[in-house]
Amino acid sequence: MHILRTGLLLFSVAAFAQESESAKRLNNAATVFDEIMGISEKSIPQKILDKSHCAVIVPGLKKGAFIIGAKYGRGFVTCRNKSGAGWSAPGAVRVEGGSVGFQIGGSETDVVMLVMNEKGADRLLSNKFTIGADASAAAGPVGRTAQAETDATLRAEILTWSRARGVFAGISLQGATLRQDGDSLTEMYGSGTDNKTVVNGGKTAPATAKRLLDLLNKYSSRKTS
Repeated sequence: MHILRTGLLLFSVAAFAQESESAKRLNNAATVFDEIMGISEKSIPQKILDKSHCAVIVPGLKKGAFIIGAKYGRGFVTCRNKSGAGWSAPGAVRVEGGSVGFQIGGSETDVVMLVMNEKGADRLLSNKFTIGADASAAAGPVGRTAQAETDATLRAEILTWSRARGVFAGISLQGATLRQDGDSLTEMYGSGTDNKTVVNGGKTAPATAKRLLDLLNKYSSRKTS
């Protein structure tokens, strides 16, 4: 009996630690987005943000992981509600692989991806897809007043940006693979769910996601055509 109680206690402690990690990543994702959008005249163009269907934020990707092919980044995805106003409860993603050219210095790199159309959103909510192969992607332009209607942004399903050593820039993520993060989904919503269910309104956002969703609504509360 003592062994059983000890085992249950250790399991509870481990589960709490995992839950805390998801909450920490959500808060980090909120901080990354707020800081990037707060960069005067050097952030994601407002026009592009307002047209986006979904946003993916991955805080603190680890340097060198592209070379060894290990899982290196975990973050969150949220999409516009069907009405076009407000953002969904966040799903969870893992990012793996990709081009060595992605790294622009620093031990960690923050990444923001905007999905620009329904086709890209459908791919994003599948179990796994590869940027550049399964979904077209381009480096996102920088600057709130920058000309957004370039050929690249008009064609791309996904636009990508990164920040390292204080430098924020559009960057290619060709070859990177996104898959849903089942462990984080279970921590936030319980077992037996997936990103598509969560993002399409099947789950209520956890309290730990409030700051991130509030910031997304602050900077772009409604999708524009």
